[in-house]
Amino acid sequence: MKDCSPSIAPIVKGDRFNLDQCPKNDLEREQMKNIPYASDVGSLMYVQVCTRPDIAFTVGMLGRYQSNPGMDHWKATKKVMRYLQGTKDYMLMYRRTDNLEVIGYFDSDYAGCIDSRKSTSGYVFMLAGGAVSWRSAKQTLIATSTMEAEFVSCFEAS
Repeated sequence: MKDCSPSIAPIVKGDRFNLDQCPKNDLEREQMKNIPYASDVGSLMYVQVCTRPDIAFTVGMLGRYQSNPGMDHWKATKKVMRYLQGTKDYMLMYRRTDNLEVIGYFDSDYAGCIDSRKSTSGYVFMLAGGAVSWRSAKQTLIATSTMEAEFVSCFEAS
């Protein structure tokens, strides 16, 4: 992927993944056996955990399909890699400051998982202008409103 054309974002609005995109017959499963999906998603997880909070949401979504990935999941994985190729000089930076204040942000989508109707929570904590802690994960319960999904996200961030 060294010479690939870069992508401007790891995911775009409207990109959705679900179990319907998983292989449905032996031929499709056989095609996916030759693709290093689990290995590549694992590599993306390593990058996300260590230095790239900007891909946490997308990598978390792709990780849900490691046991039976489809071609759409593989294409999305390659898109994240193309995004990383185009942003390889992005880095976490921290500024010297006299005011060391931790600032936290959190958010959730509401019923973003098509398969389970569960929401995804995410948070990032910043210190000295750089991210020091971040996470994106599917919520363990099914929220009945956007407000409930946001409250769960706030709770998980705290």
